[in-house]
Amino acid sequence: MLEKIKSIDDLKKLSIEDKKILAKEIRKYILEVVSENGGHLASNLGVVELTIALHSVFNVPEDKIVWDVGHQTYVHKILTGRKDKMNTLRKLDGIAGFPKTNESETDCFNTGHSSTSISAALGMARARDIEGKDNSVIAVIGDGALTGGMALEALNDAGYSGTRMTVILNDNEMSISKNIGGMNMLLSKLRTKRTYTKSSVSIKNVINKIPVIGKPVVKIIRRVKRSIKQLIIPKMFFEDIGFRYLGPVDGHNIAELERMLKITKELDGPVLLHVLTKKGKGYEIAEKNPDKYHATSPFDIETGEVKGKKKKDYSKVFGEKLIELAKKNDRIVAITASMKDGTGLRKFQKEFPDRFFDIGIAEQHAVGLAAGMAKEGLIPFVPIYSSFYQRAYDQVIHDVAIQNLPVIMCVDRAGIVGADGETHQGEFDMAFFRLVPNLTIMAPKDFKELEDMMEFAVKLKRPVVIRYPRGGESSKIIFDRHENINLGKAEIIKEGKDVSIIAIGKTVARAMEVSEMLKEKEIEAEIINARFLKPLDKETIGKSIEKTKFIVTIEDGTIINGLGTAIEELVIGKRLEDVEVKSYAYPDEFIKHGTVEELEKIYHQDAKSIYNYIIEMKKEEKEN
Repeated sequence: MLEKIKSIDDLKKLSIEDKKILAKEIRKYILEVVSENGGHLASNLGVVELTIALHSVFNVPEDKIVWDVGHQTYVHKILTGRKDKMNTLRKLDGIAGFPKTNESETDCFNTGHSSTSISAALGMARARDIEGKDNSVIAVIGDGALTGGMALEALNDAGYSGTRMTVILNDNEMSISKNIGGMNMLLSKLRTKRTYTKSSVSIKNVINKIPVIGKPVVKIIRRVKRSIKQLIIPKMFFEDIGFRYLGPVDGHNIAELERMLKITKELDGPVLLHVLTKKGKGYEIAEKNPDKYHATSPFDIETGEVKGKKKKDYSKVFGEKLIELAKKNDRIVAITASMKDGTGLRKFQKEFPDRFFDIGIAEQHAVGLAAGMAKEGLIPFVPIYSSFYQRAYDQVIHDVAIQNLPVIMCVDRAGIVGADGETHQGEFDMAFFRLVPNLTIMAPKDFKELEDMMEFAVKLKRPVVIRYPRGGESSKIIFDRHENINLGKAEIIKEGKDVSIIAIGKTVARAMEVSEMLKEKEIEAEIINARFLKPLDKETIGKSIEKTKFIVTIEDGTIINGLGTAIEELVIGKRLEDVEVKSYAYPDEFIKHGTVEELEKIYHQDAKSIYNYIIEMKKEEKEN
């Protein structure tokens, strides 16, 4: 059946029974692709029937479907002409793991972070009305994303506006981890109240046609119906803010989904269709462990085991060290924005359930909560992925930094993360954090230095940012010496006279690689582990600059306002003359998806590229 689907038109010709067969084949295909390439599995398996129904009823690209987060769009991509390219999923120059408007006109909006779809869809619906068009606009949002403040802000505006649009609430009781909070409690009540009476457009139309009494009767029925709903469903939140609520409906029943979607097309104003799905549907291993298979590396389909031995990584080291610190200090608490597994906090939760707080997908609230805790004497650790810390920038400035509160902000997945692409690359955090007064910004060269920095941060009693990459340590360089962490103090790992290579975080290992390569050309490189982006060790680095007059900086971030910028400011501030400075960082652009190693070579961040530059400069120096 899947081979017959070359376009959406082919899908629309199928019977319901044929669509059921297609759903099974799509699940099998997604399993095959993700088991080889890695990617988001459970979320895509859960929306197969919903996606088939959406494309059976609506007509993209005229109708607009905005997918919240976007990690659940593999089915959408298969049905919209990209089936034969799915083997390139998340690979360099291949199909992206998220919607991309430059990839297909059926991807109407780029998404990658949670809780944005309703705002974007409402904007599109209002633009449609202004332009006098009549197309449908649909936002597909998971129940976990409703904990995000932006989604609630958009619901508030959309409900009040009366604008014609549809919000499909894909309710699987999961975000990445199990959902928590008041919104989840509300949805639980809605799920269990199966006696809820769905709106019937056909009945309304019939009664409306009755002369004289038609419209008044409809109004009376609406009032009675609303009263009944208020008795059956306490706190009817969505209708209270202006939405027409439909559901809940079985998200794996294609016929029922199509029927309800057709009703939404006929209704005026904002409609919310509540769809119940099962994350990981059709693959028993993922059904039982939806959080584990939310996103996965390549795996064996039969066993579910990840291919290749899982290595120790920074997130795991962070989690284990935090437990050690918390045993010694009962003021230490941990906060996660629905990412306890990804940030290494699952064991902490089990060890200290009363000092662990999963607040859902709500990064702004996470940092504001931490600020309140810190103000009252606690020491909150807040691990959030670099690309998601962007969402809490105002709280970092306004709630933490201005009051100089001892919140320890742990920036996981800092730098280039690879296959998830632009929305998840973490190259901006050093640049935007460096702008903020009162912040101390650090990055460890290896696991041991991360542990040391965590201990230092607890003692500092000021706001601290510790950034660390996805994955593990360098396999090529092992550091056997670790100096004590002192505020704003860099570490000279190796002395030299010909070139100063100043690096921070994971790139310190690359600096050591380059120095080993330069040895063969009898070039002595001085290697400095900056450790601190802020405050910068101007004394140690300044002396090295004056000695070699040739500086190379390496960082896993953007070229703007990072380590390279800080060194250039130092050179200008000290009025140092005849100094050559070359900064290795990512350019002022969004970095596409591919493996980290591929991207480092493309953007000349690899050891070989840096080595070649130094050799060329030294050659020119001798010739002159």
